[in-house]
Amino acid sequence: NVIDLMEEQKHITNMGATMRLGAYDCILKKGTLAYRAYGKSKVQERHRHRYEFNNEYREKLCEAGLRLSGLSENELLVEILEYPANRFHIGVQFHPEFKSRPNRPHPLFIELIKAAVKA
Repeated sequence: NVIDLMEEQKHITNMGATMRLGAYDCILKKGTLAYRAYGKSKVQERHRHRYEFNNEYREKLCEAGLRLSGLSENELLVEILEYPANRFHIGVQFHPEFKSRPNRPHPLFIELIKAAVKA
């Protein structure tokens, strides 16, 4: 599976209070859609999940054109991925809506609207 349970949760049968929860740093690669959206190389995003990108597929998916544009500081967790062959094809592990406000939309939502206007 490309999406997998976090390693520390694979043998837990009672899932209560086992999420990756809270704000975590994300390091962005220059030259990516994510970097363009944020305008900086380090951001902090809020998480609420118990699944993660399965690193066993990293190499194969990158060879096929997927770009891992945001990683955890220790580079073990994929936070953001992109498919540059499309105009706006981005996936995130976190919840951008948690940091978005009516008068201050999240940078990724702004980029989505920009891409839609150009379409």
